[in-house]
Amino acid sequence: MDCLDVVRQLWDYLDGELTDDRMEAIRAHLAACRNCYPHYDFERAFLDAVAATRREQPAPNMVRRKVMAKLRQAGFAGM
Repeated sequence: MDCLDVVRQLWDYLDGELTDDRMEAIRAHLAACRNCYPHYDFERAFLDAVAATRREQPAPNMVRRKVMAKLRQAGFAGM
């Protein structure tokens, strides 16, 4: 598994949406790769911040739909 594969699958990895084998392969890559770990660390912190904010004040459905559409357009089809 190369760095591009790992970075493209980080959101799904962080959401636990990959197969057990794929999760383990990414986990092993992140443990060994100094280039990919900062991406993982940022995305994990980002998701934690979004989750904390969502608990405090949920986004209106219109905003949520627009954000999800933009993420899909950017290539994050699994969202």
